[in-house]
Amino acid sequence: MKVTVIGYYGGYPANGIGTSSYLIESNGYHLLMDCGSGALLSLEKVLDPLQLDAVILSHYHHDHVADVGVLQYYWQLHEERPNQQTLPIYGSTADPLMFGSLTWPHASIGKGYAPADILHLGPLTISFLPMKHPVPAFGMRIVETGTDETLVFTADTAYIQELVPFADRADLLMTDTNFYNDKTGTKWHMTAGESGQLANDAHVGQLMLTHLPQTGDLSTLKQEAQTAAGSVHVELAALRKTFAVKL
Repeated sequence: MKVTVIGYYGGYPANGIGTSSYLIESNGYHLLMDCGSGALLSLEKVLDPLQLDAVILSHYHHDHVADVGVLQYYWQLHEERPNQQTLPIYGSTADPLMFGSLTWPHASIGKGYAPADILHLGPLTISFLPMKHPVPAFGMRIVETGTDETLVFTADTAYIQELVPFADRADLLMTDTNFYNDKTGTKWHMTAGESGQLANDAHVGQLMLTHLPQTGDLSTLKQEAQTAAGSVHVELAALRKTFAVKL
């Protein structure tokens, strides 16, 4: 299993780079996890969007779903469908209005999930954990059939203790790391130190920092996370960089 970063900023695109979106590939299966601003243009550089097997959304904030509509138009306006006639888009049913928008004629069909559900998408098994965020948001634990390679994505969240068992011994942990350690006040995202400590406590194989800030020195963000992570290898998300889930 591998993950290609399609976009990695939180909030808004900057420096020619879009917001949260990640292409997960396993045995010829292509899953787009989140579809933020700029995702479609970036995706087109690595994969024909018509080759997607499914999309899954962690929550409905715009920096995670802004390009869902144009992806639907892309499917609607192209007749060549190599895998299937309609693109499944998986999203939480906690927001009925946003969930309803996932279905678009001759393009996509919304597929709902609830926190206790376990999805089987191609060779992938996906379970969920509710996060601490202003809207319903769900972390995902994705396990590849046959290899048991495991990817855990925190989605957007302040640090919660429940993340430790959820991420336990994941091969790759992807964390919402929008803040440097000096962040004060209300936090709906994790600091670099919290991401690193989570990786250490959960004994993961490697840590990818994503949902990154547009300002500041990202090498400092990485170092703050690495200090807390101990021996766990830490990387920053990078545009269209592909990560092997298991080192």
